[in-house]
Amino acid sequence: MSRNDHTEPRPESRRALLKNADVLAAHISRRLFDIGRSEYGTGADPTERGSGASAVLLLVGHQGGRGPCLILNKRSARVPQPGDICCPGGGIAPVVDAFLSKLLVLPGLPLGRWPYWPGWRREKAFHGGAMPLLLATALREGFEEMRLNPLGVRFLGPMPPFCLRLFKRKIYPMVGWISRQRRFRTNWEVEKIIRIPLAWFWEIDRYANYRVTFSRSVARQANRITDDFPCFRFESESGAELLWGVTYRIVMNFMESVLDFHPPDTAGLPVIAGRLGGRYITGK
Repeated sequence: MSRNDHTEPRPESRRALLKNADVLAAHISRRLFDIGRSEYGTGADPTERGSGASAVLLLVGHQGGRGPCLILNKRSARVPQPGDICCPGGGIAPVVDAFLSKLLVLPGLPLGRWPYWPGWRREKAFHGGAMPLLLATALREGFEEMRLNPLGVRFLGPMPPFCLRLFKRKIYPMVGWISRQRRFRTNWEVEKIIRIPLAWFWEIDRYANYRVTFSRSVARQANRITDDFPCFRFESESGAELLWGVTYRIVMNFMESVLDFHPPDTAGLPVIAGRLGGRYITGK
């Protein structure tokens, strides 16, 4: 596939990062801490009851000799947004996640191992308490959806939150690194596990516009009949896939802020047509 040199800054530095897992993980963690210091320093507590907050886990790790990959889920036909590629995650379970959050800060556990946790806790007296709860939610959901081993996750840091307009939710991505787990067992919410090598995101021919036509019921909620969304095309073990929507935005924010990559402008990109019906929203 062709590549665009303008969107590929510092290729030698990038190749060096992708080649060394420890260097890449340390680089990601340092960047996320710097970003989080400004993003989480002010504003309302994201874990307040009624806030509509959800936490998701953006997983990175080496999988099967393809270099570092993003490890994502494809939603099953039994849930809302069927067929979408997403990060494992969901809403906060106040009692369970509050209990788990107290364990995560212990030495040897994911947040206790994060080298920036002591500094974060000192600087974020208010939001320091939110971080363990959001991470606990993301790890619990990862275990439920794909039997992710939470003890095998190296926490790398938080990303800025994203708003999901159609579902009126705010999503808080937590980034984790896994180095040992290769096999996962999905539950009824997940059709399959998706792995995307990070190196693929520099291949400009993979980007397109996803032109969505909404059914009448969805158009009423969305206040429009059609809309264009940037998307990323790739091939999984079982066929062609499309990354779009909020997960695309999360991934592109990660690529821009951590790896200095900027996706191509959507003008002139090929168009892929799609349609969303009422079942996309309700899951029924």
